[in-house]
Amino acid sequence: MTRPKAVERMIEAFRTMPGIGPKMAERLSYHILRAPDSQVSEIVNSIADAKGSVKICGKCFNITQSDPCDVCDDSTRDKTTLCVVETPQDLTAFSAVKQYYGLYFVLGGALSPLDGVGPNDIRVKELLNRLKSDSIAELIIATDTDSKGEITALFLAEQIKPLVPKVTRIGYGLPMGGDLEYADEITLTRALQGRREM
Repeated sequence: MTRPKAVERMIEAFRTMPGIGPKMAERLSYHILRAPDSQVSEIVNSIADAKGSVKICGKCFNITQSDPCDVCDDSTRDKTTLCVVETPQDLTAFSAVKQYYGLYFVLGGALSPLDGVGPNDIRVKELLNRLKSDSIAELIIATDTDSKGEITALFLAEQIKPLVPKVTRIGYGLPMGGDLEYADEITLTRALQGRREM
């Protein structure tokens, strides 16, 4: 027995989302078909509301419902420190830690020459313009620690050093609860390089 075309269409729609494979798309589709109408309406309405009301902050390029966003508009934040992240999700992760009280800038991705993503495909120009207009004393590069993030960090550091007195990179190494014996060579090297006095 084949599925109705409407169900096939829903499964295909879910498959276009990142991290959703064929089985998960099928599970989500059947869940929605079994769910009460009120739950389905809430899902549909929340998506439509977010899509219609969320925009990009003109200063940091984070997603927001007001421009400037709450972070850029917060007068208690340190306006001399800027943390550069790849995505709005990265900004959310940093904010949740509650250890950083400066400003942010969302690049919108990372450099990836193999995928054809160059400096014009992410917000490098916008970042440089912001650094020329704002008085930033320290810029923290908080891109991912994969090869794309590393390439991006090195490229940004080279571009930014003439504009900012202090350019730093987030420390990284072993995760909490991780065993040394299972760590790879690069992770151990980074853990040693990122060590600090106790």
